Amino acid sequence: MTIDETLALEPAAVDLLFREARTANKFTDEPVTEEQTRAIMELVKMGPTAFNNQPLRVTFVKSAEARERLVAHLSGGNQEKTRNAPLTAILSYDSDWHEHFPTFNPVAPQMKSMFDDNAEGRHKLGNNNANLQAGYFIMAVRAVGLTAGPMSGYDAAGVDAEFFEGGTTHSFMLVNIGRAAEGAWRERLPRFDYDDVVTTL
Repeated sequence: MTIDETLALEPAAVDLLFREARTANKFTDEPVTEEQTRAIMELVKMGPTAFNNQPLRVTFVKSAEARERLVAHLSGGNQEKTRNAPLTAILSYDSDWHEHFPTFNPVAPQMKSMFDDNAEGRHKLGNNNANLQAGYFIMAVRAVGLTAGPMSGYDAAGVDAEFFEGGTTHSFMLVNIGRAAEGAWRERLPRFDYDDVVTTL
């Protein structure tokens, strides 16, 4: 049986999400609409997380003024491509995510107390699940027909001070979003084979 014969989705959809999807470094000047960003977030929120917690926070950087504030904190290789992307998302997590237990887990609101005096546990669970949601975010960008360019080359403390000073929001990833332009990526780098990474016990 071929891989395509095992799929629940059409092969074209799998190509869009996985096999043909790439990280873009160049984008066209076609804007990303609010309808598209709302569609992205509607998909992201449906991904599973621990306790149904939803620590991910997204700040869309669109205006030229806000973009320059962001670019100032990026490494050299990320500055120009971010300056020219139609939209950039700052992905962050809320370190007080547990305060919302009655909203995201109304059947067990008392679980909030498990994290009230446990800053280390709050950080670990919040950060891990926000990163999980970041994966959903990238797939959602692809699902609406756009291309994502996730980045980690930036001064997180500087971005947090610039955009979230004094708050409970902590950035961990940037994602440029738009339609890929010609020359947006190089040849795809190798991936490990199944037997290289899988152990069955």
